[in-house]
Amino acid sequence: MAETFQLEIVTPDRLVAKLAAEEAQLPGKNGYLGILPGHAPLITELAAGELSYVTGGVTMRLAVAWGFAEVLPDKVTVLAETAEAPAEIDVVAAQKDKAAAEAALAHPTESTDYDALLGNVQVAETRIQVASGK
Repeated sequence: MAETFQLEIVTPDRLVAKLAAEEAQLPGKNGYLGILPGHAPLITELAAGELSYVTGGVTMRLAVAWGFAEVLPDKVTVLAETAEAPAEIDVVAAQKDKAAAEAALAHPTESTDYDALLGNVQVAETRIQVASGK
């Protein structure tokens, strides 16, 4: 069996990564998925969360939000709405986004979209966590 699989991470704006990976962790809609070479084929919806992968023995981390992933035995394709490496994340902006969403949740109106606000909090928390290396 192969020791790596092809990993492609794409957003609407750019190709984030195209490389050989030894393993990956994806934030699926119903929980995290661990991917190794030879994984059974599947398609999953992505949640907001941390996507990590190992290449050349080094673990890389990205904050991703929403999208889909196709897993094949020798290739994983991630189509994410957003994907940011730790160095690309503006922590101050993420903290402001989190505070704004939490304030809106604390003082709802008739038009409050709870799911969207909770998603905003989740995205901001993921960005902060990935940027801090924790």
